[in-house]
This record gives sequence, structure tokens and C-alpha cells, in this order.
Amino acid sequence: MDPTKLKHIACILLLLVGCAVAHAQDNDMILNRPYADVKKVHFGFSVGMNFQNLAITNNGLVVDENFEWYADVPSHSPGFSVNVLADLRLADHFNLRVSPGLYFGNKVVQYLNHKGSPDFAVQDHYKQSQNIKSTYIVLPVDVKMSAKRYHNMRPYFTGGVMYAHDLAKDHSDQLKLKNADIMLTVGMGCDFYMPFFKLCPEVKFCFGLKNLLEKNRPDLEDRPEMQPFTKSVNKVTSNMVIVTFFFE
Repeated sequence: MDPTKLKHIACILLLLVGCAVAHAQDNDMILNRPYADVKKVHFGFSVGMNFQNLAITNNGLVVDENFEWYADVPSHSPGFSVNVLADLRLADHFNLRVSPGLYFGNKVVQYLNHKGSPDFAVQDHYKQSQNIKSTYIVLPVDVKMSAKRYHNMRPYFTGGVMYAHDLAKDHSDQLKLKNADIMLTVGMGCDFYMPFFKLCPEVKFCFGLKNLLEKNRPDLEDRPEMQPFTKSVNKVTSNMVIVTFFFE
């Protein structure tokens, strides 16, 4: 895992720990919302950030003895997320959660020609980039596994699947990605019981299952200089880290 992503995850975990410490100082407080977890169904909404990434498998194709393109996403920019939530109580420690929403973000793909030189007169022959903006409509379905409530706190883990459909198409540059993806998700968070609602900060890790690379590129028939980029890549899968604050 690259250092940039490690920094993001470390900041997320520190944020959750800080929230937990801030709410755990008073152990003799009156219980807020003591019957909140008894409801069979409840609703809410969330806002948060997402960090999108692409896992790219290059094949080392050499073009005309002078070009050998490799693609990567070296850094990650935060995007914005908003969801609505429906929660169904299955048992004392298990809930089924559905939270459709929208994720806005982008990925900047860098291409480096390993046969080239930074001293090339034409820099496009050595290095190029592509900004892939995405607007995902998502449908996450998770099982929430909660620990026993401790005063006004209750940590939990989640696991599930998420369908994501990118509305920000069409990408017709170096790489073209398919619209739909299926992701496996795992997450962790903590319920904090406030006087009038529950605040639930959560970190979720999403791992794409589909190869999103569109190899058939008729849109590049009149742009042959772009075709080697697609031919140099075998597989592209998506993954993301999501920081969410639920209000329930």
C-alpha cells in the first residue's frame, strides 16, 4: 500500500479514536436514547469523504521500439459522499443496512514511457496524464455487527456488497472504463448516543470485483496515437476508502 493511502487511513483512524476519547470521559452520564436500538426499522442520512483509486495491471507492451507505457494512480484526492439510510434490526447485535447515495470524486492516472527520457523535446512522448472524474450512484447493502452498548458508545463492524454506477461518462481518452462495478466492503465505526440522535462515524474499505477496462475502442480509430495506452494495460479494478458520518 502506498504511503499516501497509509496517511489517509491513519488520519481516519485518529479521527475515530479522538471521537471515542471525547465521549468516554464521563462514565456516570445518563443514558441517551436508551430505546434507540429496540426499534425494528429506523432511518437516517450521512455525509462524508471518499478516496478513490484504481489498481492497474500493466503488460509492458513495447510500441515501435521507442514506447513502453506504464500507468498508475500515484496520489488520491478526497471526494464528497452523501447517502440516505434504512436500517432493519435482525437481532440484538445484527442489523441489515441499505444506504443508497452519490459519490463524487476523481482519479488522476499517470503514464510513464520507460523507453523514453525526461529530456525528450516532446514531453508527451515521455509522460502523460488523464483525469478521470466520477459521479457514482451507489447501493451499499451491509450487515452491521455491534458490540454491547457501553454507556453512550457502541462500536461495530460491517461487511457487505455495493453496486456502483458511474454517471460521469463518457471517458474517451487514453483509458476508457466501464460504467458498472460490484464491490466487496468491510468497515468499522462507533455509535455515539446523543440526546436527540445517534452520531456514527465510520470507515469503510471497498474492493472492486470487475475488470473495468474497455478494450474495444472504436472511438480511437481516428486517434491511433492513443491506442497504445489501452493496449499496454490488461486489467483495471477500482477500490476506495470512505469516511462517513451517519446521523440516525
